Amino acid sequence: MAAEENQQETRVGDLPEACLAHAIALTSPRDACRCAAVSPAFRAAADSDHVWSRFIPAEGNHRAAAAAGRASTKKNAYLGLCEGGVPVDGDVGCRLWLDKASGAKCYALSARRLGLPWDDGEFSWRWVPHPRSRFGEVAELMDCTFLDIYGRLPAAALTPATSYAAYLVYGTAQGHRGLSFPDQETAVSLGSRAPAEARARRLAVCLRPDEAEVRKFWGAGVVAPDGGGEEPRLRDDGWWEVEMGRLRTTEAGEHGAPGEEVVASFEVLGSYPKRGLIVEGIEFRALH
Repeated sequence: MAAEENQQETRVGDLPEACLAHAIALTSPRDACRCAAVSPAFRAAADSDHVWSRFIPAEGNHRAAAAAGRASTKKNAYLGLCEGGVPVDGDVGCRLWLDKASGAKCYALSARRLGLPWDDGEFSWRWVPHPRSRFGEVAELMDCTFLDIYGRLPAAALTPATSYAAYLVYGTAQGHRGLSFPDQETAVSLGSRAPAEARARRLAVCLRPDEAEVRKFWGAGVVAPDGGGEEPRLRDDGWWEVEMGRLRTTEAGEHGAPGEEVVASFEVLGSYPKRGLIVEGIEFRALH
């Protein structure tokens, strides 16, 4: 009798493909890829359009929907949105792509979409094309004394219940000045957060670490204090990036203040001449 009962048991792999696909669609892109390695039945379900259409954001981005419609399969459409991204509803200054492992939405804001200081007159920056940029032009700092840069993104645009980091993406021109001193700070916060709380979360950074310049800034023979700041990183695309801070979005269904924004800011505290910074933009990327 026991043997007959065992023969009548239904294994998970015996379920109809539609049932498997429905279950897998409730997981993540990473888990779907893992399921595809279980068996041929799981592979067919995990690669189905039903699964991968759930991972493609359907609302708020017609370009993403159009790209998905042109792909041969929804999985190919998803992978395409993970590579270069697409402009957000015709806004060439904002690009959206998906984190390949989680499907979380990531964004890049061009220099044109950022707040840049103009305290020293209209010639503080010049707008020039750049061969490595994803955007039509970048901002090159010509000369200023006070430098602060910030980018804003609607909090609702980010994927709920996800940890994010913001990154300043930049380069430097030959003859740059004032970018190596250890008095640079960044912060990432919700726009409604109290200023005191935002200040408490500020990070020490340095765009162009240079020991000789640091010693010059602090005085001959003086060792600059170790602030434990964020180190810049050279990317594969040739740009440098430095982390500006982190935050976690609210759970799905929870609502913040109407129109609430995520704000990422970079500031140089010292009022001395600065030039040669090339700003490509600010990215908001999901963390694993």
